[in-house]
Amino acid sequence: MTLLCSNLWVKAMARMRVADVIVETLQAAGVQHCWGVPGDTLNYVTDAIRRSKIKFVHMRHEEAAGFAAGAEAMVTHNLTACAGSCGPGSLHFINGLYESHRNRAPVVLIASQIIRDEIGFDFPQEVDFKRVYEGASVFCDEIRTAGQAQRKTALACQAALSKRGLAVLVLPVDVSKAEVEVNEFAVHRSYPVIRPSDAELDAIATTLNAGSRIAVYGGSGCEGAHAEVLELAKALKAPIAHTSRAKDFLEYDNPFNVGMTGVFGTEAGYHALMNCDTLLLLGCDFAWRQFYPSNAKIIQVDIDGAHLGRRHPIDIGAVGDVKATLQALMPHLKEKTDNAFLSECLHHHTKAVAALDKRAKIGRGGAIHPQYLASLIGKHAPKNAIYTADGGSPMVWLLRHIPATGESRTIISLSHGTMANAMPQALGAKKAQPHRQVISLSGDGGLAMMLGDLITAIQEDIPIKIAVFNNSSLGFVELEQKVEGLLDAYTNLKNPDFARVAESIGFWGMAVDNADELDAAVASWLGQPGPALLDVHVDRMELVMPPKIEAAQIFGTALYSAKALLSGRGDDVLELLTDNFLN
Repeated sequence: MTLLCSNLWVKAMARMRVADVIVETLQAAGVQHCWGVPGDTLNYVTDAIRRSKIKFVHMRHEEAAGFAAGAEAMVTHNLTACAGSCGPGSLHFINGLYESHRNRAPVVLIASQIIRDEIGFDFPQEVDFKRVYEGASVFCDEIRTAGQAQRKTALACQAALSKRGLAVLVLPVDVSKAEVEVNEFAVHRSYPVIRPSDAELDAIATTLNAGSRIAVYGGSGCEGAHAEVLELAKALKAPIAHTSRAKDFLEYDNPFNVGMTGVFGTEAGYHALMNCDTLLLLGCDFAWRQFYPSNAKIIQVDIDGAHLGRRHPIDIGAVGDVKATLQALMPHLKEKTDNAFLSECLHHHTKAVAALDKRAKIGRGGAIHPQYLASLIGKHAPKNAIYTADGGSPMVWLLRHIPATGESRTIISLSHGTMANAMPQALGAKKAQPHRQVISLSGDGGLAMMLGDLITAIQEDIPIKIAVFNNSSLGFVELEQKVEGLLDAYTNLKNPDFARVAESIGFWGMAVDNADELDAAVASWLGQPGPALLDVHVDRMELVMPPKIEAAQIFGTALYSAKALLSGRGDDVLELLTDNFLN
């Protein structure tokens, strides 16, 4: 006993450099990688990482590092770190980490800072990181003294893990190199079981038992609750629609699935929600109010009480984990026998899938529909593949045409809606899980934004696979302009030969512009042992059709067509009509 107390006293009294204390605390919290670009005020931190078990992943741009770190955290559910130099270095992270924060990925950023004596005097490279990051974090504070280092680092890690988001530690360089006595502050992970009260469960059950046309709408909160959601649907004879973020958790092996609703969804998911008399929202914070029913009883279950009723008025709101809540709710439910509404919705789903599949084929004259490319990727990829996709049409084609398997994982930008996320997120996912195939569905505009970090795949030996949906345009922006009745403007892209660019960096590269060659090309591309890029020239005029076309959209597209004809762009109108409607 005396020896044990003596050892603890010696450890507590040991002096360490602050940078080492921070890195040791991060390592104990489960951090395996730190993503970033080294720089002057960060030097003591990178030196501490060099001597730790954490691997520093040297990126070419900090924004890409922010994307990558978030993807790693999402696929592992573990804490990941980023680190940047003062001023522009840590400022560059903002968009990538904003995306990761809104994906609820637990990430810690060490934003190194100039020395304390110069803060507040407009010193070169001085940036007030607290003001910059407070709106995109669950924790944001400066380590003001060496004595605060371990305590604040543990607090930041705790916040990132428990609140699921970005935590920011601002670290002046003079603090990072100071020495301090080490304390025993540590990070603790808790896994509580949270469900509504018995009275709330009774109220939910009473409403569900009274409904005759019940629909379930599941969100990302359904992760890990696949069996419980299906058991519920079976008892209620209810179709299950799901958000884009819930694709991986609810779509596979699901006889009650009617797909997504919203702009990226299909008519079947839309039909189920619009025609039910009772809607059960499970772990779902779907933002688009026009896709909620106006004449149904709505029940919402969410782990975050602040989400209840914030998108649309609800009748019952309850806080709980979906899995635990459904396990507690099932004994209160009466099994229904009438499956007419379920059968009706499943019939709509069969028709909607057939309509999507019609576009996933070779186009006239060998043209490549982007849906065909996505479907071939799904055909040749392993069941446990991880997919990333750029915001815009590549994301839609992934969601609609690559089926979830129960082992696959999808990482896309939905809450933040950024471009250029796919390739860096693929780097993060592959670094975290090197045994899995990781595939980036990149837009030509998105890839060009972050092109420099293709080099990271070579330097850090991260063998990702990139498919470029090359339509020589900012395609989704162009579509939005047309639907508004505007002539498309400033959306043209004069692209390089991405395959040759990739080869010059060290990738395997190949370009395809004929659909007859695409199947074999996709198989060859995915079969490469190292980083590989497939540059596919897809049909520029392909439209992303929403599940319900509004009159305003029809009018807008007609107005665009009239303006295009008057501007001498009749060929564009003919191609748009022929590719999407006349065929």
